[in-house]
Amino acid sequence: MPASIKGTLLLDENHPSLKKAANIINRGGLVAFPTETVYGLGAAATDPEAVNRIYEAKGRPADNPLIVHVSDPAQLKTVARDLPEKAFKLTERFWPGPLSLVLPRAEGLPALVSAGLPSVAVRMPDHRTALELIRLSGVPIAAPSANRSGKPSPTTYRHVLEDLTGRIEAVIKSAPCSVGVESTVLDLTGETPLILRPGGVSREELEETLGCRVAVAGLKSFPGKPLSPGMKYRHYSPRAALILVAGHPEKRFALVKALAYRYRSLGLKVGYLNPSIRDDLKQKVDPERLAATLYELMRRMDQQEIDIILAEEIEITGIGLAVMNRLKKAATRTLRVGSGKLQRKS
Repeated sequence: MPASIKGTLLLDENHPSLKKAANIINRGGLVAFPTETVYGLGAAATDPEAVNRIYEAKGRPADNPLIVHVSDPAQLKTVARDLPEKAFKLTERFWPGPLSLVLPRAEGLPALVSAGLPSVAVRMPDHRTALELIRLSGVPIAAPSANRSGKPSPTTYRHVLEDLTGRIEAVIKSAPCSVGVESTVLDLTGETPLILRPGGVSREELEETLGCRVAVAGLKSFPGKPLSPGMKYRHYSPRAALILVAGHPEKRFALVKALAYRYRSLGLKVGYLNPSIRDDLKQKVDPERLAATLYELMRRMDQQEIDIILAEEIEITGIGLAVMNRLKKAATRTLRVGSGKLQRKS
């Protein structure tokens, strides 16, 4: 018998356990499952009541759309319509993988999945367990990250249990997620492909595949109904105040050290997010390593009851664009240093 914590089952990745998880999905239940990006909180995308339970379990705003996960590119036509040629090029190269495509929503798919929008985000995860769960369920699975809304996304099953024990039916135990940040969300409903959320597939890779310019949506607060998860609300946030220091590298590094000294003198516990400043070194940070450990570091600092987290900006090439997107969303305050005066951004 699988273990249970406050009514939430802990399931292994073997076939009988995945079959049990698929049965839970088919009965309208919620199952947290691993992907290559982060853990997802899954429900049958075709069941409006089950989809609504995702919003309730997470405490997620009703205008924040979900991503639908499929196990085969052929399933794309069951959740989306009027597929452009660009979609086929991208799925051929990047699926399975950390790329979600925003396309016109199929008429039979519940509007709640897309928060009422006429479009839907779809992806095929690059994870054996996720693909097998979708296949055994026999339906596309709607799945945002398996955390309480606003908190750092979960990259291990233990993170899921911290947030959702007793709120969902089951969690599938697996190794930590390898990419560590969510999928890239690419809007293909307009003339110019538009990255709504940077993620595991870079802008450079997309432009190389499509042979055209790919735009990136602004990282500032979004005024209307968000077209993608993570666009409108403060997100990916630890309990501690996170201060992001941007600008001139040398002055940036000096400011981080000065801030650490100041906050410690006030009796506050200070944590360093980037490995370079944590180790007091001026070497460049490995963006892929930082992406893979970003949420784990945030959660660990919360467990250590850190008061202030200090982070430096990194280059926005490759997956660095996704990391900076998450840091800006999580930041309580951004400080920018340059040749002139210090600039403060709330």
